[in-house]
Amino acid sequence: MAISLSLDQKEKAKHGEQLFPLQRYITNLSSTYPAVTAHWHKEAEFTMITDGNCTYQIQLCPYPVNAGDLIFVPPLVLHSIHSNTDPAMTSETFVFHMNYLGMGNADICAVKYLTPLAMQKIIPPYIIKKEHPVYADALSIFHKISQLYHAKPIGYELRIKSLLLELIALLLPFCQEDSAFSQLSNEHTSKLKAVLEFIEQHYADPLSVADLASVCCFSEYHFMRFFKKYMGESAMEYVRNVRLAKAAELFEQGAQSSLEVSLSCGFNNLSYFHREFKEKYGMTPGAFQRRINV
Repeated sequence: MAISLSLDQKEKAKHGEQLFPLQRYITNLSSTYPAVTAHWHKEAEFTMITDGNCTYQIQLCPYPVNAGDLIFVPPLVLHSIHSNTDPAMTSETFVFHMNYLGMGNADICAVKYLTPLAMQKIIPPYIIKKEHPVYADALSIFHKISQLYHAKPIGYELRIKSLLLELIALLLPFCQEDSAFSQLSNEHTSKLKAVLEFIEQHYADPLSVADLASVCCFSEYHFMRFFKKYMGESAMEYVRNVRLAKAAELFEQGAQSSLEVSLSCGFNNLSYFHREFKEKYGMTPGAFQRRINV
C-alpha cells in the first residue's frame, strides 16, 4: 500500500519496518499543497515523477524535473520540492535505509561504495533525465521495484534489494568526489540544517529573526536574505508553517482542545491561531477535527 506524502511530513517519519526498511510514497503537489519543505533523513530516496513538473532543490541547488524524470537522493542530503503548475505534480518514491543493502557489513561493497555514498563522500547524479546514459536501465529498475512492491511475490524483498544495488552500481561511474563540490555550498547547507534543527526543537518557544540568525552567526539582514534565497519564504513564515503543521499533527493524534494545541505549538493568541490555521488548511481547527473523525 502506498502512503500519501504531504508537505508536512519530515525527517522523523518512520520509513518501513525494522527488518524491511523500505516504504513506498505517493506525493501530490498542487496549488493547495504546493511544496514539500526542506528536510533530510537517514534514508535514501528513489523517485519517478509520474505527472506534471516541479523543482527539486537538493543541497541548495535547484533542479527542474518533468514527468518521466528519475531522482536519487542519498541519505542526509537536504532537499525540498516546489510545484510549478496546476494540475498537480505526482511522484512515486521508494525510501530505504542503506543498511538494507548491506551498508553495515564489513565487506568491500560497504566500505568502498555504500558507506561513502551514505556519508556524502561520493556524490551521485541526483537527477536522471531521458538523455542520461543510464536512464533506460534506471527506469526499468524503478518499474520492476514498483511491480514487486505491489505484487509481493515470494522473495520480493531479495529482488528489490538486488535491484537497488544494481541502481547504485549503474550510478557509480557518474559519481563525483565530495571535493569537487563548492565549499561555500557545503557550508551554507550545514548552516541551514542547523537553523532548521533549531526551529524543530524550539518551535513552541518565542522565536525571533535575531534568535535564528545567531544559530548560524549571521547578521539579521544577511540571515533573512540567506533563508529566503534557499527556502523560498521568510524565516518567520517557515516557523509559522512548522507550528501549524505540528498543530495539525496533534489534532490527527486525537487532541481536542484548540487552546491547548495552540499554546503547545507556539501560538499565544487563540484567534490568531484559528485565522492562520484556516488560511493554511482551508478550514477551521474544529472542521479539521471533524473531518479526521468521519
